Amino acid sequence: MHNTGLKNTFGNIYHNNQIGCGANRLPKLRFCALLPLIILFVIFWPLNLAAKDLTCNRLPMLMEAFHDNHYAMKSMTPQIKAQAVDQMIKRLDPSKTLLYESDIQTIKPLLLELFVSAEKGNCASLQPVYALLVARARENEAMIKKILGPDFRLDDRMELTIDVEKRPFPKTVAAKQALLKKIVQFQIENSLLSGIDMAEAKKQQIHRYELQTKRVVEQNPAQLISTTAEAFASALDPHTSYLSPKNLEDLQIQMKLSLEGIGAMLSSDTGFTIIEELVPGGGAEKTGMLKPKDRIIAVAQEGEKPVNVIDMDLRDVVSMIRGKKGTRVTLTILRPGQNKDRFDVSIVRDKIDMKEQEAKITYENRKAGGRQYRFGIIDLPSFYGGEKGGKSSYEDVKRLLAEARLQRVDGIVLNLSRNGGGLLDEAVRIAGLFIGKGGIAAVRDGRGEVTILSNGSPSMWSFGEKRKVVRLPLESQRLLYMGPLVVLTSRMSASASEIVTGALKDYHRAVIVGADHTYGKGSVQALIPLPWELGGMKVTTGLYFLPGGQSTQKTGVAADVALPVWSSLEDVGESSLDYPLPAQTISPFIGLRGKEVPAWNPVDGLQIAELAAKSQARVEKDAKFIKIIKDNKEASARKGIVQIAEFRKTMKEENGGKEKKTPSELRQKAREENEPFVNESINVLMDMLTHAEIRKTSPASNTARGVSVNGTGAGGRQIH
Repeated sequence: MHNTGLKNTFGNIYHNNQIGCGANRLPKLRFCALLPLIILFVIFWPLNLAAKDLTCNRLPMLMEAFHDNHYAMKSMTPQIKAQAVDQMIKRLDPSKTLLYESDIQTIKPLLLELFVSAEKGNCASLQPVYALLVARARENEAMIKKILGPDFRLDDRMELTIDVEKRPFPKTVAAKQALLKKIVQFQIENSLLSGIDMAEAKKQQIHRYELQTKRVVEQNPAQLISTTAEAFASALDPHTSYLSPKNLEDLQIQMKLSLEGIGAMLSSDTGFTIIEELVPGGGAEKTGMLKPKDRIIAVAQEGEKPVNVIDMDLRDVVSMIRGKKGTRVTLTILRPGQNKDRFDVSIVRDKIDMKEQEAKITYENRKAGGRQYRFGIIDLPSFYGGEKGGKSSYEDVKRLLAEARLQRVDGIVLNLSRNGGGLLDEAVRIAGLFIGKGGIAAVRDGRGEVTILSNGSPSMWSFGEKRKVVRLPLESQRLLYMGPLVVLTSRMSASASEIVTGALKDYHRAVIVGADHTYGKGSVQALIPLPWELGGMKVTTGLYFLPGGQSTQKTGVAADVALPVWSSLEDVGESSLDYPLPAQTISPFIGLRGKEVPAWNPVDGLQIAELAAKSQARVEKDAKFIKIIKDNKEASARKGIVQIAEFRKTMKEENGGKEKKTPSELRQKAREENEPFVNESINVLMDMLTHAEIRKTSPASNTARGVSVNGTGAGGRQIH
C-alpha cells in the first residue's frame, strides 16, 4: 500500500516502515511496544552526509518532520513550546533532587528560547543550562558526603513522599539537604537489608552520587541536543518520541523477540555491570564459567585490547557486548567474594530467543455436577513478530489453539493482563482466530481517511470516498476456535490488547474479565528510521477504532466482570499521561462479516449480569482478593508517603532480606500476583458452561452492548 499522505521533509526514496499502536509509557513498568501494519512511506534522505550524533543544525529538519507526519500537531504553537519546556525539565531532573524552585524559574526562559531558536539550528541557550546542572550535581555530591559523615544515624521515623509528581522542587539549601537525607536513608536501609554493613553501604551511596555527577558532566551541551529532541517529541503527545540509535535497536529487539548477543540479562549497580540471569541455551550459559551476580569489569572485541567498563553507563556496556552472530567477545569477570579472582571468558555471539515473552498455554481441570471440565489458559505477553521467518505471535497462538483442540478443552482464557501492545497485523489476525471473517480495527489518518483492517482473502477496495478495507489472510474454518472464551485484562492491557479485547466484545464473542477498564491507548504510531545513523522517530499518525465505531483512546475497554485493581495500577492509563489526544468516533464497520451467522454462541447482557453477580459474590469471600482490597485501602490512607520502619518490614516480607529479586524471582512474583485473577477467569468460564444458559437470542436482546451481530448495529448500519 502506498500512502502519499505521510510526508517527510527529508525526501523521496521508498522505504518500508510500520504503523504501530503500542503503549510506550506505563508507570514503573516501562512499556515500549510498536504495533505495526506494514505500509510504504515516501521519504527522501540527503544521502551525501554521514554522522552519528544528533547535532543542532539537524534539529530544524527533525522537528519539521515530526510536524509533517503527526496526526494533529502540524506546526509549532505557544502551547507546544510550553509543553516542550516542561518535558525538558522532567528529563533534566526527573527526581526533583537536583534543581531548586528558583533554578526552574531561571532556566524556563532559556529553554523557551531553546525551542524557538532550535527551529533555526541554534542551541546556544543549552550552555548555561548545562553549567547549572553540573553545579547542582556537584553540590548534591558534597551534601551526600556531609550527610553520610561520622554522625550519620538511621531514623526509623523518617518519611518520604515517593510520588515525585506530588513533591515540589526544594526552595532552599536546607530543604534540599532534608530531601537528600530522606532519600539516602532509604537507600542505606535497602543496602543493610541485603546484608551489607553500614560502612560499605555508606561507601556505595557516596560512589552512586559521584557517578551521578560524572553522568551529568558527560551529558555536555552537544549530548543535551538529543534530550531536546526527546522533549520536543513528547510535547506533541505521550507516544511520539525521538529514538536514539540505542533506543531504536532496543525497540526492534523487543518486537522480534530475538537478538544477537551472549544470552545474559545485565544490570548496573554502583558502577559495576552485573550479570543478573543467564538465558538458557545462550552462549554465556554454554561456557559453564559464568554465574548470576558476576561483575563484568572489561570487554574486548575479537583481536582488540580489553576496554575497562567500570563506571561506564550500562547502555554503552550492552552495546559493546551485543554483536553479529558468529563473532566473539571476551569478558573480564570479577566474582563477588573473590576480589583477586579475575578471569576472562570468551563467548561466541549467537541468536537468542526471548522465550519468556512468547505465548504459552497451561491447562486446568475443574469438576462440577459430576463432570470433569478442562480449560486452556493462553498467556500472551505481547503481539510480537514482524520478521519474515522469525517469531510470530499469530502463528504461536494458532499452534496453541490446535494443541488445545487435541486436549479437548471446554473453554479458553486468553490472558492479556500483562500485554502492553505489539504488532497491529498480528493482533488483527489473532482476533480472527476467534471470530473468523470480519472487520477488527480501523485507522483514521490526519487527512480523515479511514482504513479498515479485516480478516479474509487478501485484497483491498474502496468503501466510500474516504474509507477503504484491507483484508488480511484468514485461516480455514477448521483452524478457528469458536468455543467459550474469556479474555483477562488489566489496566496494563494496552493498544493491540485493546484492539483484540474490544473487537471480541463488540462481536459478543467473549466475556471480558479484569480491571474496570484497560489502559486506553487508541493512537497509532509510524516508525521512521532517520538518516545519518541518528536512530529513528516514532510519530503518532492516526487513531484506531473498534468495530462498533468507538475509539479506546483515554477510556479503554470496560470489563464485563470487574475485579479489584491493585493500588499501584490506579493511576495507570492514557488519561494520566501528559497531553493525550482526545477520543473520537467513526461509523461502525462490524457489518463486514458477510452473510454468515456467527459460529459461536453470542454472549448477551443478561448472561453478563449473571456472571458478574456470581463473580462478585466469590471475590467478596476470596482471601487473596480480600487482601488486595485491604492493601489498597492502606496504600490510599498513606497518600504516597512511606516510613523507614514500614519500608523495612515490607522489604523483609517481600524480598526475604535480599536487596532485590532476580529477574526469575520477579517473574515468579508476577505470576503469583496474577494467580487469583486467572483463577477467577476460570471460575467465570465455568459459570458460562454450568450455570449460564448459552442461548441464541433475538436481535433485540443481543443489542445489550450497543452493536448487533445479526440485526441493526449502533449508528443504524445494517449488519449482513
